[in-house]
Amino acid sequence: MPDRPVVYLLPGLLCDDIVWEPQVRSLGADYDIRIPKFFGFDSLAAMARSVLATAPARFSIAGHSMGGRAAMEVFRLAPERIERLGLMDTGVHTVRDHEPERRAALTALGYEKGMGAVADAWIPPMIHPDHLSDTAMMDALRAMVMRATPEIFEGQQKALLERPDAGPLLPTIACPTMVLCGRQDAWSPFSHHVEIAADIKGAVLVPIEDSGHMVTMEQPQAVNAALRAWLETGAR
Repeated sequence: MPDRPVVYLLPGLLCDDIVWEPQVRSLGADYDIRIPKFFGFDSLAAMARSVLATAPARFSIAGHSMGGRAAMEVFRLAPERIERLGLMDTGVHTVRDHEPERRAALTALGYEKGMGAVADAWIPPMIHPDHLSDTAMMDALRAMVMRATPEIFEGQQKALLERPDAGPLLPTIACPTMVLCGRQDAWSPFSHHVEIAADIKGAVLVPIEDSGHMVTMEQPQAVNAALRAWLETGAR
């Protein structure tokens, strides 16, 4: 039996493998799904290097939110190794006005009142209003945030505040690329993803209806279908 193609799924800020569970269940029989843990990192470049250090010569990679930015750094460092690229609910711009202050306030909240307080402040605005009553999902997200520490949070926030402008990278991407976003994502708006896809030759833009930022958990079946279609693009 031939080896399964390797696919890296990169998690976002404070996220771990829980956010990709529906995708692993759907795709794991056909693909070697690898989900790195970015706890303890304070730069996107370090996250990218950690992926490349464990990856085979060629592989596919998709990243959600902060993970999308890390995926672009992987491509920047080793474009010849990337078979397919997936960018999900992410961004390419550098730091926005007042962003450092907002991130600093959340980091301080973690130190002062604990990661539970961070979860309570940070998670609800990212979720589609219709899904806030999904107790199982909300509890899973809150527990995920509480598995992190204020120090982990601070490091990842530093990585995001020092992120490079990924805009100039987009026209250099030549592999099959999917740009996916929750239609109602208030954190990383769909309109930004329209612009990202326009700058990547041949990119496929995938809106996920009735979803906020946490698409992999809010609309898992739609995301699974999009990922499978992307992974089958140009498959040998």
